[in-house]
Amino acid sequence: MPIVYAILALGALGVVFGVVLSFADKMFAVPVDEKVALIREAVAGANCGACGFPGCDGFAEAVARGDAPVDGCTPGGAKTLTALAEIMGVEAEAGDPKVARVLCQGATGIAKERVTYDGFESCALANQLAGGPKMCQYACMGLGDCFDVCKFDAIRMVDTLAVIDEEKCTACGMCVKACPRGIIEMLPRKATVTVRCQNQASAKEARESCSKGCIACKRCEKACEFDAIHVNNGFAKIDPEKCTLCEACVAVCPCDCITVVAS
Repeated sequence: MPIVYAILALGALGVVFGVVLSFADKMFAVPVDEKVALIREAVAGANCGACGFPGCDGFAEAVARGDAPVDGCTPGGAKTLTALAEIMGVEAEAGDPKVARVLCQGATGIAKERVTYDGFESCALANQLAGGPKMCQYACMGLGDCFDVCKFDAIRMVDTLAVIDEEKCTACGMCVKACPRGIIEMLPRKATVTVRCQNQASAKEARESCSKGCIACKRCEKACEFDAIHVNNGFAKIDPEKCTLCEACVAVCPCDCITVVAS
């Protein structure tokens, strides 16, 4: 009998505890916004931080509260934008898709080396300590900070130069933030004619440090009939809104620093 009483007592205690827990669960439950779950399911899920929030969960909560725009998940592209706009009941139109481009061609054999770098593999650290291994102080250092932050396997390091696979690039912008030289830029994917140099040094210094450095000769500027390219701060820059992709600037550039991205 003592065993039977013990079993009955434990069973009664289990019922009591179950009722108490059920009551507490209802009393202290935190209201859950169903939109958060729907948004979380619609985003890219890379937790890349490109949206400016701590992961996809943080972004989903911010969108549901109205503290983040529905177009904040760039890796998700037009599909995510459409889904989030529908969930939030707003109108949103996808703009021209963008892609990250490395505005430098200073690979090994093109950009001359200033020193042999044997330190920690970090562009940011090398830039602070010694200014990087290459003579051109505006060149890609090739130590892979952009490679390290890319969560989409879109960047390779080839001959000390970052190379972006545009088919894999989601325009998250993390590589842009990671580059201490500021030579990775978000550009419209359709802007296939690109000046791949931002050397602000004199023409003499540019030629001495890199065989494909812009020397600010302004031949491209004169050849363009659409006022789409101008030389400022020692290098040429193209206005994507005005560029017609005629490639006249490419043809006259004596340093081959204006390139056409293969479509």
